[in-house]
Amino acid sequence: MRADPPCDRMESVTEPNSSAARAERADTDPATVAELRRVAVHLAETAAAHVRARRPEVFGPARRAAGGEGGAPDAVRTKSTPTDPVTVVDTETEELIRTRLRDLRPGERVLGEEGGGDLGTGEEIVWVVDPIDGTVNFVYGIPAYSVSVAAMRGGRSVAGAVVDVAAGATYSAGLGAGATRTDGVGDPIALRCNDIDDVRLALLATGFGYGAVRRERQGRLVAGLLPRVRDIRRIGSAALDLCMVASGRADAHYEHGLNPWDWAAGALVAAEAGARLRLPAADVTGAAGELVVAAAPGIADDLAELFDQLGISAAIPEN
Repeated sequence: MRADPPCDRMESVTEPNSSAARAERADTDPATVAELRRVAVHLAETAAAHVRARRPEVFGPARRAAGGEGGAPDAVRTKSTPTDPVTVVDTETEELIRTRLRDLRPGERVLGEEGGGDLGTGEEIVWVVDPIDGTVNFVYGIPAYSVSVAAMRGGRSVAGAVVDVAAGATYSAGLGAGATRTDGVGDPIALRCNDIDDVRLALLATGFGYGAVRRERQGRLVAGLLPRVRDIRRIGSAALDLCMVASGRADAHYEHGLNPWDWAAGALVAAEAGARLRLPAADVTGAAGELVVAAAPGIADDLAELFDQLGISAAIPEN
């Protein structure tokens, strides 16, 4: 498992004044990393407060009575499949983040789950945003959904924050600066993966796609994997799963078909807590079905071998 998403940085070795080398220096400059991390935390916490306030307004008892089980009329629509929802709160929360970014970091690009965008050039900072990761949980009132904000450059996450909305906890990380969790009171807690060296005792987290073909394949793979590990959890938010690996609440997370906004912040949190990662390139969409893995270092090699044996390592495209 590799520690960073693939990207072309070869020229930085022999051309110290090249654009890639300048980006590399900026990525690891402590002041730059700290400022980007501060902005990511501010944006994610501001957005999480909005999500927290809006849920009872859109899905509370009075709104359910007016709009049926789905909440207020027109509160929910579908995207890729009938089981893939987006709510009015998703779209307005992403717009809130975009508006704040225009004030705080004018001119910088945004790649968001709802509003789209692109990764720009290698030297640009691009903000990769998932306004609600775990929308199904949000709709049903299951307390496992998050806001994810990451600053990426050249396909690599430089800083990021994931806020567990219901718990009020903020996970954040900066490249080379470690990862922490804070509950809003007391000092931040430094995160570290579990010290585990036996895959048979590992608790894994995973998720499933929305398309029937991919879900059927994922179900068969889980059936083969389950007898080989301690147990498997399906929380419903990849960003939170990755932070669970960082905080020792899971030993590994794996999932096919994630988009960059699903992993950009959480994968950095996991990596800075010591996890070993397998990531697609940042410009690869979830449709390709490539595998994302974050694993505690003591089981990473054995888990990769197990995934190869069971066929989990192979991509599962949408169709």
